[in-house]
Amino acid sequence: MNTTLALNNRSIKRIINNSLYFAIFTGILCSQTFLVNNNLFANEAIDDNGVNYKVNNERIQTRSMTEEKQRWESMLRQRYRNGAILTVADGVKHIRMVKYINSRPVKINIVEVNTKINPNIEIAPQLASTDLKHRATIRTIAARNNSIAAVNGTYFKPQNGVPLGTLMINKKVYTGPIYNRVAMGIGNNEYKMAQVQFNSTLKAGRENLKIDNINQPRMLSTYVLLYTKDWGQTSPTPPKYGVNIAIKDNKITTISYGSTAIPENGYVISGPKAKLEPFFSAKKISLDIKMLPEWENVNHIISGGPYLVKDGSVFIDVTAQKLGAITGKNPRTAIGYTAENEFIMVTVDGREQASVGMTLGELARMMKEFGCVNAMNLDGGGSSVMYVNGRVVNNPAQKGGIPISNALTISERTRIAYEQNS
Repeated sequence: MNTTLALNNRSIKRIINNSLYFAIFTGILCSQTFLVNNNLFANEAIDDNGVNYKVNNERIQTRSMTEEKQRWESMLRQRYRNGAILTVADGVKHIRMVKYINSRPVKINIVEVNTKINPNIEIAPQLASTDLKHRATIRTIAARNNSIAAVNGTYFKPQNGVPLGTLMINKKVYTGPIYNRVAMGIGNNEYKMAQVQFNSTLKAGRENLKIDNINQPRMLSTYVLLYTKDWGQTSPTPPKYGVNIAIKDNKITTISYGSTAIPENGYVISGPKAKLEPFFSAKKISLDIKMLPEWENVNHIISGGPYLVKDGSVFIDVTAQKLGAITGKNPRTAIGYTAENEFIMVTVDGREQASVGMTLGELARMMKEFGCVNAMNLDGGGSSVMYVNGRVVNNPAQKGGIPISNALTISERTRIAYEQNS
């Protein structure tokens, strides 16, 4: 009887202890899961110098700043084994290297940016002037924006400097896409890449009219085009059998069959008269400007073409983007980003004995080797130029580079604030 009771007591104690251990273990596990899944507590659990980031825009990761710097420095040495790696600013590196392709040399300059290390870094396209019809050297564009690094941007019309393709700066659309060419969207430590379409509409009552483009040269007489003050003082003449209507404060101010003055804080719509005539008597007209895809958290868009790397694979769509004229070995400019959201921009010197240039295929394979999950070509040839810390670091055909329409710049917000206050 006593022996049985003693055994029962020991069994009960064992059960209670096991239950207690299980409860403690479960509590710890749940609290850890809660800390990881709850952003507020997870952030509080990180070192003050820690960084939060997304891999492929999926799950949130955390690293201390020291760990992130060590990871990045190690990755840089792996990516650019034979390159000279120089620090431009915290989170910004300039790499110089020479590759040999079929025993021929190619001089390459790279700037890589890690905004997790330096959140004050701003990557943005910039125009040569306050309106579209100007060109300037990269040194002038970079200096005006207190930039620490820059490369030439998208294609442009040589006669007047108007960018040819999508350009959006600080959420303002300056120009629209040509042939729906590939473009990069730039946010705060977030990059997107896709072929972009213009998706805008003129509305008046039940009337809806698709707008084909903004501030671009006319390609077809059937197109309906939008011109803002960024284009200049006056719009182009309308097409044959076409008309221009000037709109301000949601009302038509002018109907014209020639070049039309663009109103302050207004715009001009130019297109076939048959399409625009239903709006002539409208009491109120509205304009809805959108781009497809509708990227959230994107502040800037710059176009180029063709694709070089798409979703981690070499992908060159020259024919689809109507860029057959830029094949062959040439000076090149390219941009892309890695799975860890490091931004990479590259120039390749060409057309000289010391550097023969690259084909689009060679450029694409190199961007993939550098770790880009998405990459695209920018304007090249005589336009290819890179600026770092006050000087042009590559060797363009024209010393200092030709005047260009726009540039993709890297600036440091703290430096900009200091320059403006000093």
